[in-house]
Amino acid sequence: MRGVIERMHRAARPPMHSMTPQQARDFYEAGSGILDLPPHRMARVEALHIPTRDGATLPAQLVVPHGDPPTAQGWPVLLYYHGGGFTIGSVATHASLCRHLAHLAHAAVVSVDYRLAPEHKFPTAVHDAWDSLQWLHVQAASLGLDATRMAVGGDSAGGTLSIVTALQARDAGLRLALQLLFYPGCAAHQDTPSHRRFAQGFVLEEPSITWFFNQYLNHAGERDDWRFSPLNAPDLDGVAPAWIGLAECDPLVDEGVQMADRLRMSGVPVDLEIYRGVTHEFIKMGRAIPEALKAHNDAARALRLAFA
Repeated sequence: MRGVIERMHRAARPPMHSMTPQQARDFYEAGSGILDLPPHRMARVEALHIPTRDGATLPAQLVVPHGDPPTAQGWPVLLYYHGGGFTIGSVATHASLCRHLAHLAHAAVVSVDYRLAPEHKFPTAVHDAWDSLQWLHVQAASLGLDATRMAVGGDSAGGTLSIVTALQARDAGLRLALQLLFYPGCAAHQDTPSHRRFAQGFVLEEPSITWFFNQYLNHAGERDDWRFSPLNAPDLDGVAPAWIGLAECDPLVDEGVQMADRLRMSGVPVDLEIYRGVTHEFIKMGRAIPEALKAHNDAARALRLAFA
C-alpha cells in the first residue's frame, strides 16, 4: 500500500478538489483500471435501462458468470451501487469488481449508473437507488433472476446508498438477503478520530471529501438527513443482515465501525472485517494489493451464505 501511495505522489496526481466534476470523472475513469484486476469473462452481459420516478432512464449492466442458474428460480442477484462521492464513478469504472464478485459468489450482479452530482443533487441518487431495486424486484423473473434472493451492495458512497436502500426495502416489506458494504460513508460530519488521523496522504483526503459533499448537497443542513448519514436513521431494527469491509487507514473507518455497532445493537446480524494497512479504494487495486483479493473473497463468501 505504501508503494502504491508513493507511486501516486511521484505521478503528481492532481487532487480531485482541484478539478471540475467532469474533469474528475474523466480522470477517475482513465485511471480506474490501472491497479484493478483484468475483467473476468462472463457467460452473459446485458445492458439494462431502468426507469425512475421522474421519467429518467438509468443505464445499468447485468453480468451472469455461468450458463445455467443454480436453481430453477434463477440466479441470485446483487444490485451494486458504485462509489465516487456521488460525483464520479460509473458502471464502467467498477465493471471488473462486479465481474469478480459475480465469479466468486456464483451470482448475477446488476450495476447501476445512478445520476451524479452536481447536475443531480441530493436526494436524486437516493431515489435512483431505491427505484432501481424496486424495478429489479419486479423484472427479476423476466431476466432469469430470483426475486427472493436479492442483495444490495456498494463501496463508499455506493455503500451509503446500499444502507439507505435496505432501510427503504425493510419499510416496504421487500426482503433482502444481505447488505454488502465496502467502507460505506455513514456519518453526518467528518469529526471522528480517523477523519483527523488519515486526513492527508492516504488516497482519500479531507479536502476531496468536502468537495464531493459540496457537489452533492444543496445546503449544509442536509448532512443530518439520515438518507445522507445513515447513522442518523432513527430505527435500524429488522433491516437486512450486513457484511461490512473497512480499510484500516481510511477516514471512514471509525464511522463504519459505529454503523456496525448500531446495527448489532438493533439485533441485525453483522460480519465486520477491517483490512489492515490499506486505504480507501483498495478493493479496486487487486493487481497490487493482496488484501483486495482477500476482501473480494470474503464478500463473495458472505453473498454465497446469504443466498444459500
